[in-house]
Amino acid sequence: AQNLWDLESQVEMAMDALRCPPGDMPVDNLSGGERRRVALCRLLLSQPDLLLLDEPTNHLDAETIAWLEKHLREYPGSVLMVTHDRYFLDNVTGWILELDRGRGIPYEGNYTAYLDAKAKRMQQEGREEAARQRAIARESEWIASSPKARQAKSKARIKAYDELVKSANDRRPGDAQIVIPAGERLGDNVITVEGISKGYGDKLLIDGLSFKLPAGGIVGVIGPNGAGKTTLFRMITGQEKPDTGSVDVGDTVQLSYVDQSRDALDGAKTVWEEISGGNDILKLGKHEVNSRAYCSAFNFKGGDQQQKVGTLSGGQRNRVHLA
Repeated sequence: AQNLWDLESQVEMAMDALRCPPGDMPVDNLSGGERRRVALCRLLLSQPDLLLLDEPTNHLDAETIAWLEKHLREYPGSVLMVTHDRYFLDNVTGWILELDRGRGIPYEGNYTAYLDAKAKRMQQEGREEAARQRAIARESEWIASSPKARQAKSKARIKAYDELVKSANDRRPGDAQIVIPAGERLGDNVITVEGISKGYGDKLLIDGLSFKLPAGGIVGVIGPNGAGKTTLFRMITGQEKPDTGSVDVGDTVQLSYVDQSRDALDGAKTVWEEISGGNDILKLGKHEVNSRAYCSAFNFKGGDQQQKVGTLSGGQRNRVHLA
């Protein structure tokens, strides 16, 4: 009986900490975020020897993430996680495994320690790459100018040159260089919200909210799950109407919305089709760019642009949606 009581107590505490929906709610009625929190709660309570966590902080608010950090630091087993949350990595991990151009490179320490160690490694690789390029230039000049390059005894030197070039190409990282051109000049009114309220049934999410977003302003909206953050965005974009008050978007303002579900993507289209709309030239603000070059800026290069959106990973879908 005591063990049963302890189990029920642990379940209740974990569900409360992870902001899970009521225990009697059918799973079929849950949102994607609620399902994810329920699955995470069940996994943590099972206490396996090895926890494999793929983006565990998705759909979690700041207070819940803090609880999860503490839980994982005290976890008796091993934990292997994939996450883009740098602060979470800093607060939880004791090792970092970097996957880089087909190699796995381990670093002892948290994310901050990893950044320091990687900076030193990149400096060393930079020196090695400079020496490699000098050797390639020297050998290239020899091959171009020397008749001996055509002789059988020089084949070993030519082969060594080819290996040197291949090594240099293999080490060249494929970093994305995202460039967002400036849009049209914004007027005095970007977004003005006055006295809005919004609720569903007996639940009041937003009550008398007013604010004005200045031109060039960058604002982070924080709050616990269910506080109305997504609802606020949906009212700004016109997908929902406030119960009271008004949302005024400036006449010169063009809105782009990257939502958390990525439902707007068409899985049957290729990456290029979804981003470009089938157009060879894209207009970005006052600039025109080649659509395939634009896709490349988001690290979709060559054949990657012909992948179907439905086959992409979560991170790749995010890049498509952002593009």
